[in-house]
Amino acid sequence: MISMELLMQYVTYALMIVGALAFVTSVIVQVIKELPWLMRIQTSVVALVVSVLVCLFALAVACQYFNLVICWYYWPGAVVAAFVVYLVATGGWERVAGIWERTKYNRK
Repeated sequence: MISMELLMQYVTYALMIVGALAFVTSVIVQVIKELPWLMRIQTSVVALVVSVLVCLFALAVACQYFNLVICWYYWPGAVVAAFVVYLVATGGWERVAGIWERTKYNRK
């Protein structure tokens, strides 16, 4: 059974990783969005594609660093995580907080 302290440590690590990947995604999008062939594409689409690529690259680097064998379900998990990174990178904290406030149980 996992202790609450260990669970909070893992949650903290996950939030740090999402924040770092969102920062990298934001920086890359800000640099490349003015390229001539990308100016016709919406910035949010570019951010989503960059987010997926950054998360897949981060997965490969992490598996290499920790000497893990890459399983088939790591790739879809990284793509799902890329949507969270995309939301955070495009100012999604407010959107996520709004969703949380709408679904949170209120005692009245």
